[in-house]
Amino acid sequence: MYTVSVKTPSRLHFTLIDLNGEIGRVDGGIGVALDRPNVIVKATLSDTIEVRGKMRSVAEEILRKVIGEIGGAGVKLEVLETIPEHVGLGSKTQLSLAVATAASSVLGVDIDTRRLARITRRGGTSGIGVAAFEVGGFILDGGHSFGVGKDKEHFLPSSASPAPPAPLLFRHELPSNWFFVVGIPDIGRGAHGPGEVRIFEEYCPIPRREVERLCHIILMKIIPAVVEGDISSFGEGLTEIQNVGFKRIEVSLQPPDVKELMDLMLKCGAAGAGMSSFGPAVFGVIDGWRSASSLLSNVEAFLSGRGEAFIAKVNNSGAQVLKESIVSLES
Repeated sequence: MYTVSVKTPSRLHFTLIDLNGEIGRVDGGIGVALDRPNVIVKATLSDTIEVRGKMRSVAEEILRKVIGEIGGAGVKLEVLETIPEHVGLGSKTQLSLAVATAASSVLGVDIDTRRLARITRRGGTSGIGVAAFEVGGFILDGGHSFGVGKDKEHFLPSSASPAPPAPLLFRHELPSNWFFVVGIPDIGRGAHGPGEVRIFEEYCPIPRREVERLCHIILMKIIPAVVEGDISSFGEGLTEIQNVGFKRIEVSLQPPDVKELMDLMLKCGAAGAGMSSFGPAVFGVIDGWRSASSLLSNVEAFLSGRGEAFIAKVNNSGAQVLKESIVSLES
């Protein structure tokens, strides 16, 4: 018998690309995997389903769904660490995939991450979280076919979409000297659940010209900057897309603190700044640890105890899965 431990990245979701759908495809997105915060779970084979630790009820629901799909008597699961919920760091996808990966492994079922994402209904709009778990790095996903009988027939967030995980179009490591300073103002949680569905219903479709402009920035500025290691152009592109397409809507629905924090990060040396997903997490990308530490101090002063901030590096490898044999002490 053995125990399986899974440690996930978190992720920043920079933007959805196409919420217009005129050419028969929607969603798509860019984002990056971070080395912290993390979900960490540990699982062993059991005769029953037993869950302990953080977010126990959510983890147990995920575990029961997985075992119901792939079979098996039971799993003993402990959730040691979690990512803050509904702040823009991808907590639900990482917890779902961590639980599903650990459970399937101890049950001896060989099943890939994308099938586990379908079982746990993750990745139905954004493919960034699933790819961050799989491979890490900077990620571009290709969205979903759109129309009657296609992957998606309506504009929906991941939490309400049964679509399969989006295909990975491009993945690239980011330099080890690029850091993301993340500030999370204490202004409530980002849009989720029925409220998030209503936003998609109210604001979609996005005008085609907005999608075209966003694609231009991504294809001709952000991705070349990733390949060439040009943090200035990378940051400029991320800053620019805060005012384009669906990201413009997401930012506009936030309290003033979010825009003020983005402006502060740029003023204090960040190469670029933006909001992850529906926020309220704000990020600034910057070159070098010393500069990142200085930026963190300025962000903490801005938050003044009304929120949290941290420095993260890029996770360029995805989730870590470790199997350890359990040595019996019985004679």
